[in-house]
Amino acid sequence: MTPTSFGKGCHLHLIDGSAFIFRAYHALPPLTRKSDGLPVGAVAGFCNMLWKYVTDEHGSDAPTHAAVIFDHSSKTFRNEIYPAYKANRPEPPEDLRPQFPLTRDATRAFNVSCIETEGYEADDIIAALACQARDAGGSVTIVSSDKDLMQLVGDGVRMLDPIKGKLIGPEEVAEKFGVGPDRVIDVQALAGDSVDNVPGAPGIGIKTAAQLINEYGDLETLLERASEIKQPKRRQTLIDHAEQIRISKRLVTLDCDTPLEGSLQDLEIRDPDPDALLGFLADMEFRTLTARVAERLGAEAPAVTSAPPSSAPAAPELPAIDHAGYQTVTEMAALGDWIAAITEAGQVAIDCETTSLDEMQAKLVGISLAVVPGRACYIPVGHVAGSDDLFGQAMLVEGQLPQDQVLAALKPVLEDPAILKIGQNLKYDWKIFARHGIRMASLADTMLMSYALNAGSHNHGMDELAERYLGHKCIPIKELIGSGKSQITFDRVAIDKAAPYAAEDAEITLRLYDHFTPMLSDQRVTTAYELLERPMIPVLADMELAGIKVDTDTLKRMSNAFAQKMAALEDEIHELAGEKFNVGSPKQLGEILFDKMSLAGGKQGKTGAYSTSADVLEDLAAEGHDLPARILDWRQISKLKSTYTDALQTHVDPDTGRVHTSYSITGAQTGRLASTDPNLQNIPVRTEEGRRIREAFLATPGHRLVSLDYSQIELRILAHVADIPALKQAFLDGIDIHAMTASQMFGVPVEGMDPMIRRRAKAINFGVIYGISGFGLSRNLRIPRAEAQAFIDTYFQRFPEIRAYMDKTVADAKQDGHVRTLFGRRINTPGINQSGPAAGGARRAAINAPIQGAAADIIRRAMIRMPDAIRDLPARMLLQVHDELVFEVEESAVDDLIAAARRIMEGAAEPAVKLNVPLVVDAGQGMNWAEAH
Repeated sequence: MTPTSFGKGCHLHLIDGSAFIFRAYHALPPLTRKSDGLPVGAVAGFCNMLWKYVTDEHGSDAPTHAAVIFDHSSKTFRNEIYPAYKANRPEPPEDLRPQFPLTRDATRAFNVSCIETEGYEADDIIAALACQARDAGGSVTIVSSDKDLMQLVGDGVRMLDPIKGKLIGPEEVAEKFGVGPDRVIDVQALAGDSVDNVPGAPGIGIKTAAQLINEYGDLETLLERASEIKQPKRRQTLIDHAEQIRISKRLVTLDCDTPLEGSLQDLEIRDPDPDALLGFLADMEFRTLTARVAERLGAEAPAVTSAPPSSAPAAPELPAIDHAGYQTVTEMAALGDWIAAITEAGQVAIDCETTSLDEMQAKLVGISLAVVPGRACYIPVGHVAGSDDLFGQAMLVEGQLPQDQVLAALKPVLEDPAILKIGQNLKYDWKIFARHGIRMASLADTMLMSYALNAGSHNHGMDELAERYLGHKCIPIKELIGSGKSQITFDRVAIDKAAPYAAEDAEITLRLYDHFTPMLSDQRVTTAYELLERPMIPVLADMELAGIKVDTDTLKRMSNAFAQKMAALEDEIHELAGEKFNVGSPKQLGEILFDKMSLAGGKQGKTGAYSTSADVLEDLAAEGHDLPARILDWRQISKLKSTYTDALQTHVDPDTGRVHTSYSITGAQTGRLASTDPNLQNIPVRTEEGRRIREAFLATPGHRLVSLDYSQIELRILAHVADIPALKQAFLDGIDIHAMTASQMFGVPVEGMDPMIRRRAKAINFGVIYGISGFGLSRNLRIPRAEAQAFIDTYFQRFPEIRAYMDKTVADAKQDGHVRTLFGRRINTPGINQSGPAAGGARRAAINAPIQGAAADIIRRAMIRMPDAIRDLPARMLLQVHDELVFEVEESAVDDLIAAARRIMEGAAEPAVKLNVPLVVDAGQGMNWAEAH
C-alpha cells in the first residue's frame, strides 16, 4: 500500500512494546521451544497480545496508523545528565534476554512498524511521535498504562490501558497525580522515583508535591518562593535540594525532539503477510496461535514440528503441597522432636526469615525446617508487636521461644558434618548463623544445583524453580509485607501468616533438592557442582563478612576534588564553546558542536536534535577537537563522583566501618562471580582518576593489602584449548605475547617494534576471544573498517587453529544445546539455533563461554583451596575481582602470603586439567588497594 499523508482525520496508535514484553514475561508461566530449549514464554505472550490488538475492531477509534515502540538499551542520554539514573534497576532475567530480539521479529512478522532509537527510551520516541501527529492535526492513542507517559495526555492525545481496557484522559491523570497533565512533570520532579533512581525532593511524595504545585502554580515558582513556606522541614528540603529537583525534572521530561527515522505516513496500518506471519509463528512452535491465525487469514497452517530435548526433566511424582502438614514450634520439647527427626534423617532443609536482605544488618525473625516432603515447621523468635513501647523499642510477641535457646539447641545439628543442610541461596543463611556464632557444615544449595544444570537457560530463584519444576506457585512475599511506602519488615508480620509462608519455603527447597539430585548425574554436572559451586558458599560468606576498610574522608576529599574539577572543566568548556550552556544537556551540546562550530559527523534526526553519545564525541576528539574531548572528561569525572566516591560512602557498615560487598555465585552463566551492593568489580583502573578511587580502600594498621592477579589467563586458555603451537611456545618461553603475535601477523621483528603495531595485535588478541568484528576493531583502533577486517583475516590465516576451534565450538553448541568448560561446567546456549540478528550474539557467546568459563573455574578452584593454604598465616581473603584476589595480611607475613597464594593460584587447574601452558600470577602489596594493584 502506498503511504498517504498524515493529517486531520488520521488516528495514530503508539504501543509501548517494552511494557508488553515484561507484562507477558511476568504474567505467563515459563515456556521453552521444545526443539532446542530456547525460552519463548515472553514472545508467546507478546504475540498473543499483539494478535488481540491487530484483530480488535476498535470501533470508531480504529487506528489508521500504528507502531510498536521499544527501548533500545539501558543507557540513554539521561545517564549523561545523571549517571545514577536507573542504576538500581536489576538486569533483565537471563531467560528473557534472548527473547528481546524475537519480539522485534514478531512485530515485523505482524507487519506493524517497529521503532527503537539508540540513546533514547521508548517513552521519548512515543513523545516525539505523539507531538508530531498532534501538530499535524491527527489524534493519538498511547497503548500503555505507564504513568510517565501521562504528561503527554491533552488535546488530541490520550492513553489506553491495554489490560483494563480503560481510556486515560486529563481527568484520570488528575485523579492519579492531583494535577492536570501539564503539571505532571513538576509533581514527578518533586516526588522523584525510587524505581528509576530519580532523586526528587527527599521526604516529598506525590500527594504533597501536588499540593505544592497547585498552591504555587509551577515548579520554578515554587523553588523561587521556597523561603515563604511555613513548614520548616519542607522549606529547608526545597532550598537545599533545588538543583537536585531541577535535575529530576530534566530526567522525567520526555523528549519530544527525539530524532526519528522516516515519517508518520510510513506508519500506515498494513495487513500482515500470511506467509511471513505464519512462518514466524511456526518457527516459534506456537501451535495454537498458528492455527488461530491461519484460520483468520484464510491460509493453510504450516506444520509445526518439534522434538523435546533429551534432558527434559520428568514431572515430579509427589502429592501437592499442603499447609496442613506445617507446625509452628513454640515449645522447646517440640523443637527437640524436630532435632531428633533431623538427626535420624541425616538431613534438613533450612531457611531463615529476617528483617533485611543485608546480612550484616538483618535481624533473625524465625527459622523454618523440613525433613520429609509434606512436613515442615516454623520457629518464630523475633516477631514484634505492631506498636512500640514507651521507649520506642519494639516489643516481642508473646509465645515465642527465646532466640538464644533456639540457636543453642540447633547449633550441634547445624555444625555436624554428618547432617546435610539444604538451602536455597544458602550463603545468606550461612552468614546469618555465622553472626550468631554458628558455622554450618555439610551444605547443599538448590540455587547452585539449578545453576549447574541450567546456566544460560533461566533464572534460579526459588519461586521460579518451584513453578517450573514442581508446578507450585509460592505464597508471594508481597501478600505478607506489602510493597512501596507501606511495606513492613518481616518481624511485623503476624506469626499465623508468617508460619505457612516460611515452612513452605523449607519444604519447596527439600523437594527441589530431591528433584535436582538425580539430574546432576544424568546431565554430567555433578563434578562441576561438587567442586566449583557448593564449596564456594563458606569461602564467599567469610570474605563478605570480613569486608574491606574504606576511608570515607578520602572519598569525601575525592568527591570535592571531582566537583572542583568538573567546575573547572565547565569553565574550560564554556570558553571553548564561546558561550555558557548546560554541559549536561545533549541537545544544547549538539547545537554548539554541529550548528555553531559546524563540526563534521553530526547525526541529525528529523526534529533537528543531534546525537552526542560517547561514540560521537570520541570520534570528534580523535580528530583533534578539544571541546568534545573536554566533554568526555567532564562526563567521566561526573560518573566517578556519583557512582563511586559519593555512593561508596553510603555502603560503609555503621558497625564495622567496612564495606561488605555481596558476591552472586550465579551472577553470570559462565561462572564469573558478580559483585553487588556495592559493585567493587567495576571500579575503573584505566584512568588516573579511576585508579585513585582504590586509594580509599585501606589495610588496617599493621597490615598490608596484597593483590594477586592472573596474567593473560584467557589467552593462555585459548592457546591450550585451540592447541596453537606458536602461542603455546611463546607462553612457555615467557615472550611478550602481543609482540609475538604482531611479529607473526605483520612480519616485523620483535626487537624495536613500533608500539602501534603491538597495540593492534593486543586489540586482536583480546578481541578475538569475544568474537570481535571488523567494525568493532575499527572503532577500538580508530582505523578504517576495511583495514581492521584485513587485520582479522590475517590473524586467522596466521592462526588457523583459532578458526577451527570457533567453528567446532559453534557446531557442538548447535547440536548439544550447550558448551562445557575444561572442568565440566555446562553452559546452555538456548539461542544458538535461532536466526536473525540475535544469531551472531549467540554464536559469539558460545565461542567465548568455554574460555571465560574455564578462567572463572580456575580462580574458583584457587579460592576454594585458599583458606586451608593460608590458615596458619595472619591473613584473610577479602575480594575477588575477575582474575584478581585481594588479601589483608600482617606486615610481617606479606612474603609468606604471596608465596602461598601464588602457589595455589598457579596450580589451581591441576589435577583435574593439565594445561600445556603455564599459569602466571603477578603480585603487589601496599597500604591501599591502588598501591597493591
